[in-house]
Amino acid sequence: MKRAARILVIDDESSITDALSIILGNSGYQVATAQSGAEAGEILGSSAFDLVLTDLRLRDCSGIDMLTRIKEDRPETEVILMTGHGSLDVAIEAIKKGAYYYLTKPFEPDQLLVLAARTLEFAAIRQENRTLKRTLTGEIESFGMVGRTPGMREIYETIRATASSDASVLIEGESGTGKELVATAFHFRSSRVEKQFVRINCAAIPRDLIESELFGHKRGAFTGADRDKRGLVEAASGGTLLLDEICEMPAHLQSKLLRVLQDRKVRRLGEEQETDVDFRLVAATNRDASRAMKDGILRDDLYFRISTIRIKVPPLRDRLDDLVLLAELFLRRFTGKYNKSITGISQSAFSLLARYGWPGNVRELESAIERAVLFCPDQRIGPEHLPEHLRDKRSTTFRCEIPPFLTLEEIEREAIQQTLERTGGNVKKTAQILSLHRPTLYRKLKKFGLKGNGSELQ
Repeated sequence: MKRAARILVIDDESSITDALSIILGNSGYQVATAQSGAEAGEILGSSAFDLVLTDLRLRDCSGIDMLTRIKEDRPETEVILMTGHGSLDVAIEAIKKGAYYYLTKPFEPDQLLVLAARTLEFAAIRQENRTLKRTLTGEIESFGMVGRTPGMREIYETIRATASSDASVLIEGESGTGKELVATAFHFRSSRVEKQFVRINCAAIPRDLIESELFGHKRGAFTGADRDKRGLVEAASGGTLLLDEICEMPAHLQSKLLRVLQDRKVRRLGEEQETDVDFRLVAATNRDASRAMKDGILRDDLYFRISTIRIKVPPLRDRLDDLVLLAELFLRRFTGKYNKSITGISQSAFSLLARYGWPGNVRELESAIERAVLFCPDQRIGPEHLPEHLRDKRSTTFRCEIPPFLTLEEIEREAIQQTLERTGGNVKKTAQILSLHRPTLYRKLKKFGLKGNGSELQ
């Protein structure tokens, strides 16, 4: 039985700690409460918690003091700050010191539950990666990514070689390939690891708000600007700034961003004075950036400024050898999450997974395995537990093209040969696609005079 996550709630007001204890407790968490920093310190000294929710202002210390103490004593414990209106700058400072996120009061119970679940899942994945690195025969790289195919190994080598520099990075890849994991790896392998890692999705912020969010504003700069606000670019100073979907940034802001990158100064809206900023830029896009530049979507001068280091994350269909590792990772994750006793994935189910084209990439595979875990009543996932569209023969992207007038033996040889070519000679993957046991496939390879990758034949 999986242990329920343990959460400590710290707030001066008993009405708040009581309410949050009920909300979180009803969702299956083990909850403890404290109404001062001293009381919280005693509890933390005797018990370990997965997550701490603390108010920013406590009667005997600040929430940031509590955050610092927690991260020094138990760095694996995640912390969420709860803050009142007008404390955004302080909350950003808390994120610099290691808080996972912050909640602005008042908030809805659903907001709290979603954020708590996301935070705990993040912590679990990080621990899971450390465990899997020891148990999956070295297939887990230290960057939190899974993969051993040449394309992924090239990414690892690029990170090792360049993460310690301040050179700008451009990460390209289809949606769902794991671009943010690559960006995170650059931050955590850099000298800026102790500083903040600020993520901005340029496509998710409304166009009329993005300039203020990025660069900040002065009170009175526009209608509704009732206070000074520091932008996220300024908040990233000292650390790493991830601009996700950078090709979706409006053209006039691309120009302003270029000036910031050149001068390392930022000016808030409505303010004359400039502020020095020092950050490492990592940009990501699901477009072909060079094509976006040619089409006028991305400024050419900005493109050349942000692409000192350029990484292309391969789609899942081009790294099928990693599919087994990823599927095993997600299986372990969701069997633990849903308290299921599933021990593996059947060969026939793996064959379906290997044949599919994965337009949603790793994210789609994760969703498919989660669905299979939920619907599987047995110990092994079969084809019937996978999403229906994976079982639809029309959804497969690979078919052998068999010339006419061949004997049955010649058809079998042709199918094996074409599948080997499709998998780059990978015997393991070929066996999965053809639903053959590897010893059987080895015999047929010898019979037909075919060869796979030498490493796979060992």
